[in-house]
Amino acid sequence: MDHSRAEVTGATASDQSEVKALLDSWSEAYRIKDIDRLMSLYAPDITYFDVVPPLQYSGSDAVRRNFLRWFDSWQSSIGVEIRDRSILVSGDIAFAYLLHRTSGTLKNGREVDYWVRATICCQQSNQQWLITHEHISLPVNPGSWSAALDLVP
Repeated sequence: MDHSRAEVTGATASDQSEVKALLDSWSEAYRIKDIDRLMSLYAPDITYFDVVPPLQYSGSDAVRRNFLRWFDSWQSSIGVEIRDRSILVSGDIAFAYLLHRTSGTLKNGREVDYWVRATICCQQSNQQWLITHEHISLPVNPGSWSAALDLVP
């Protein structure tokens, strides 16, 4: 399910459609754990802020290793749902923010189902949109400082 809205500033409707298609491909590659398809969407100099250490991953090799480790922890495909996606495009720069649900069974048998917040920045170069920065975050409970994994939109 995808609840989206979009705004185009100084860009064409096709730019917005291309960024939406990029994000759709991102979501599907993540779901089926297709590392090559997923990495084809990232710029070589991607900076990635994840919910797991370290503070940042710099470059596509580091991001690839992080995703491979992550994908290897799942029994099968990963459940994905996107909500409240907003895409803003201005010239050759675009960013999107959205809520992203991850669910499924880990190899250790644990069932997981939680929502994260994502901000994805893209740049168009040689008529191709690529992700140049991604920031994934989890809300925390202020009293315990533990991740608030039970929140739903």
